[in-house]
Amino acid sequence: MKPSELPPLSPAQREIMQIVWDRGEISTYEVREIIGRERAVARNTVRTMMERMEQKGWLTHRVIGRTRFYSARVAQDMGLANRVLEFVDKTFAGEPDRLMAALIEHRGLSAEEIERIQKLLDESMRQKTNRARKSK
Repeated sequence: MKPSELPPLSPAQREIMQIVWDRGEISTYEVREIIGRERAVARNTVRTMMERMEQKGWLTHRVIGRTRFYSARVAQDMGLANRVLEFVDKTFAGEPDRLMAALIEHRGLSAEEIERIQKLLDESMRQKTNRARKSK
């Protein structure tokens, strides 16, 4: 599945997803305990959110006894890519060049960052050129 095909997560669901990525397989009880260190959250709320995240394709679970243990179905880098695409779509009207312009103009980039970005752009251009040649 491509990052753009994943349904978006709410901020609370993203928080849960980060916990799952950090911990690996985890029960709803454990997730509730971790979130509960910062704010009150009902057991049913966590369970419902995790069930919905599973329906969306982000999580999977297995049952041991009467306890559901959830694990990530989506790798963390795929989740990050999904978040970036969502951000670019909502904030920059789906135009990644506007994101890059904002970074360059307002944050600045180190020489190393520019070099890494240039390599990514060069590789992307090579891939597009190769695909265009193959489709002819």
